[in-house]
Amino acid sequence: MRYTEAPARRAQLQREVAADGYLSSADAAERLGVSEMTVRRDFRILEEQGVVSRVAGGAKLPAGLPFERRGAVGTAEKRAIAELAAREVAGAATVAIDAGTTTQAVAPLLRDRTIVTHSLPVIEALTRIGSPGLVVAGGHYQPDTRSFAGPLAEETLRSIRCDVALLSATALDAEGLWGTNVLDAAIKRVLAAQSSRVILLADADKLDRASPVRIARLHLIDVLITDRRADAGFLAGLEAAGIDVKLAG
Repeated sequence: MRYTEAPARRAQLQREVAADGYLSSADAAERLGVSEMTVRRDFRILEEQGVVSRVAGGAKLPAGLPFERRGAVGTAEKRAIAELAAREVAGAATVAIDAGTTTQAVAPLLRDRTIVTHSLPVIEALTRIGSPGLVVAGGHYQPDTRSFAGPLAEETLRSIRCDVALLSATALDAEGLWGTNVLDAAIKRVLAAQSSRVILLADADKLDRASPVRIARLHLIDVLITDRRADAGFLAGLEAAGIDVKLAG
């Protein structure tokens, strides 16, 4: 199949790099029915967007941003999303929060209820404000997400029922949610399964993109909270899939 339209072609290149970790320019040109020069130009644009890193002969997945640096990206949008999320869960007694910089921002706004989490930054934030209800799932510590995961954490979380789960993801496209960490993806699925309602917090920069690890298909999500930079056409597709989309800011 020829991918002559640039947006569709670049989206396919991103998916293939995400699936394999590396894609050569020659293979990409053959698969997409375009020239290697076109592929190299697309890789350059995708690199500028931060979704691939160019290397000799092709492109690979970029090294992940450290957790602290990821938290500094899009601060205003994340704050607005967090504030709307806090209002959205106002009636929930027990809230699950996963490991993410946007979900982390909600934690200090939820001091009057029980919080279930595997995220060390969420634990630290709630400890500082003296939250009366905090349930922690321990396990294998992951420095890249500053969180706990693995069988022990999953077993703990499966023993708890929550009214709502606030989840994050590295990317969201028409096929579902994507991440970069297999263990973290498993935790997100457990949190969703144990919650009556699932709210995804994702700024516009994460939409219509993919990452290496599939978390789940779109049906996992009940609500998406994003910011007003999000593409209206993409959001319309999510709404058609049954997701309640809310814009922050």
